Amino acid sequence: MTTHSISEINPVVTKTYLETKQENQYFERKGLGEKNTKPTKIAEELIGMLNADGGILAFGVSDNGTLQDLKTFDGDLDKYRSLIFDFIQPSPNITFEEITVDDCLIFLYHVEQELERVFFRKDNESVYLRVNDTNRILNREQVKSLEYDKQIRKFEEESQVDFDFEDIDKPLLESYKQKINYNGNLKDLLVKKYLANKKEGVYTIKKAGILLFAKDPEKYIPSASVRYIRYEGIEAKTGVEHNVIKDERFEMNIPNLITQLKIFLNASFKDYYFLDIESGKFKKVPEYPEEAWLEAVVNALCHRSYNVQGNAIYIKHFDNRLEISNSGPLPAQVSIENIKTERYARNPRISRILEDMGYVRQLNEGVSRIYESMEKSMLSVPEYSVRNNNVYLVLRNKISNHSKAISDYIINEIEGKWKEYNSTQKNILMYLFMNCEGKIDDFSSYTGVNKNTIRSYINDFIEKNIMERISEKERDKNALYVFKK
Repeated sequence: MTTHSISEINPVVTKTYLETKQENQYFERKGLGEKNTKPTKIAEELIGMLNADGGILAFGVSDNGTLQDLKTFDGDLDKYRSLIFDFIQPSPNITFEEITVDDCLIFLYHVEQELERVFFRKDNESVYLRVNDTNRILNREQVKSLEYDKQIRKFEEESQVDFDFEDIDKPLLESYKQKINYNGNLKDLLVKKYLANKKEGVYTIKKAGILLFAKDPEKYIPSASVRYIRYEGIEAKTGVEHNVIKDERFEMNIPNLITQLKIFLNASFKDYYFLDIESGKFKKVPEYPEEAWLEAVVNALCHRSYNVQGNAIYIKHFDNRLEISNSGPLPAQVSIENIKTERYARNPRISRILEDMGYVRQLNEGVSRIYESMEKSMLSVPEYSVRNNNVYLVLRNKISNHSKAISDYIINEIEGKWKEYNSTQKNILMYLFMNCEGKIDDFSSYTGVNKNTIRSYINDFIEKNIMERISEKERDKNALYVFKK
């Protein structure tokens, strides 16, 4: 595996990177003989990156990562060398680099994210935006939204002139330096990654650099923190009914926030039992899948409006749900309806560095991953909402339904007899497990079996102390059946 840098522009680029890096928000391959590799199409991809978060486009590397040789290309390579100037308006911050890897000529286009300007094709004024690993053409309204969002992005670019560089988390920054194969000093690394400025030998850090690498960002950016509150019950109460049982505040840079919150929340969540209908075994699973809540926390840290100060990110933990909120409305191009597929980073510098550091696999897929992991865990669909210029995410659990309702005796009895049960008996137990209670009609509808047969099976479960009937009437079609307490 080749780990040394092959680029003089970006040290993260290695042979292994070109061959194996998954295409995402920041990386695109274009191979010989593939469609959409004309100079105009390459220019459109670069415009999309300019209007989004920047990135790298490698021309001469196939979709599957095979290094090709542009010296064998039968087209005019000079058109690819000049396409930045021929097709992109206004003049962009793109560095063109020719590299040779294993005697193969490769073109690299290093695209710097642009905060203020909107870029378009010079010949037809089409505007593009990169979203995940795709390039989209924007209509007039979407272009207006893009212009609006670029204004909000300016906060992370603001300089902090009174910052004391002794407040830098040097071990963290050093580990990042090693991660991306950078050979210069730490301050120059910050400049290289647009997290600081250097003028006449004087370094000035930007807000994004503070949030990522300061020991205590709150010293310079109020409320750059996360607050966890654990409530007893399913609602927040005040006064004599005050029900907060834990209140913790986390004040540190974003990478350490992710690390510490991962440890803390894993210890804070309970487990519950999940009945696997195939094996009949009760499997212990967490209150919430880590992939869901960790992605939610990372998204909140990346996309928060840090210019709205005085309001930390909140993680509110109730018996039946987890609520995560952060300041700032959704970006103008993102709505509750398209949040699974649309993406626009409010703090692109922060997002890019975290992607480099490997704190998330692909930051751009975060919301989709939240939905997928909740579905795999058979939990409710994540609930997003926007209220008072804050974005809220609610994840609901089933721990109150299961772990407190099923005794060890019932678990052992069901697991021991599972192979003896027929499909109807198994489905009765599965329905009860998922819903905690049910009437004869419910079980009949769920299994597709007539009520008399259902009643016979349930009576058998009652005799074996697995289920019990709840009703004061001897004959009651609305009688409820539950697991025996």
